[in-house]
Amino acid sequence: MKRFISHEELARDSRFKRASSRGRLLESLPDDVDGVVALLEQVAPKLRERVKGTELEPVFDELGPGYLFLTQFGALRPEDPNVEVQLKMRLHSIFVGEMQALEGAGRTLWDFPDAPWEFRMNMARQCWDESRHCQVFEKLLDHVGVGVGDYPEATVLFEAACADDPTLRVAGVNRCLEGLACDAFRAMIEYAKEADDPVMEQAIDFVLADELTHVRFGSNWVKQFTRDNPEKFKEAKAFQREVERRFSVGSGRSGRGDATIGIAREERLEAGFTEEELREIAEIADRGPSRGTLVEAATVLKARHHARLRGEPVESIPGPAVTAAAD
Repeated sequence: MKRFISHEELARDSRFKRASSRGRLLESLPDDVDGVVALLEQVAPKLRERVKGTELEPVFDELGPGYLFLTQFGALRPEDPNVEVQLKMRLHSIFVGEMQALEGAGRTLWDFPDAPWEFRMNMARQCWDESRHCQVFEKLLDHVGVGVGDYPEATVLFEAACADDPTLRVAGVNRCLEGLACDAFRAMIEYAKEADDPVMEQAIDFVLADELTHVRFGSNWVKQFTRDNPEKFKEAKAFQREVERRFSVGSGRSGRGDATIGIAREERLEAGFTEEELREIAEIADRGPSRGTLVEAATVLKARHHARLRGEPVESIPGPAVTAAAD
């Protein structure tokens, strides 16, 4: 079997539609409503093509090119008008993320045959956990009425698992992405409590317990692999910061008060993060456009989208009239 594959080589059946990484687009967005609107209108045809044939096609047709900002970047609350599509998108995103986490741990086990036996056993344990997580989230998809492959799959998670050094692998995947999973799952558990959904609450709580173990794997092996090698430790920290940056765009996850997903402090501290690291993560996550900017821009984009459908000019629509047009 080939070692060191790229994310383009991940095998999927006909149910799945591969999407380009939205992170690269979001990284370029300014914290300015007009700037966000201009950029999203420019790439709107590509976004429309990306969702064609998936459950996001009617969402795009209703909300326009800013649909992500009114769904995934909206606060997940039972009373939110977009909560159904938000929940379905988020659970499907987590499901494919668990698949890629399984593939990433399996590739790490295979790609580094000379790594310490204990390290390889930890990766094997993680494969077992991730396969169970795939089953859990597949059942949660059924629970909310979503089919596997209903939404596009981005491979940004697996891309972080393609480093050719085991130290960077566990720094990017176990310390960063599994840490991000702690944040996302804590937010999902809180939502399930508000929605009075004990099935979802308990299922995700069980998965969260495994994520803490996976983060500890990363914390332990970064220390082991960089012992007496400060340059390698700096390289691992830099790689982890870069992955953190890619996954913290637009207050999707940050320490700001308007964040869609907050930083799970207690879980991260239990998993081996320090207070200094949490401050650094919050600083990285707080860069870029705020959720308020993105949601306001999405409202403008929706109004312009509907104006175009009616054959009306859109560039001259003033800000105050946009909300009325959206209604």
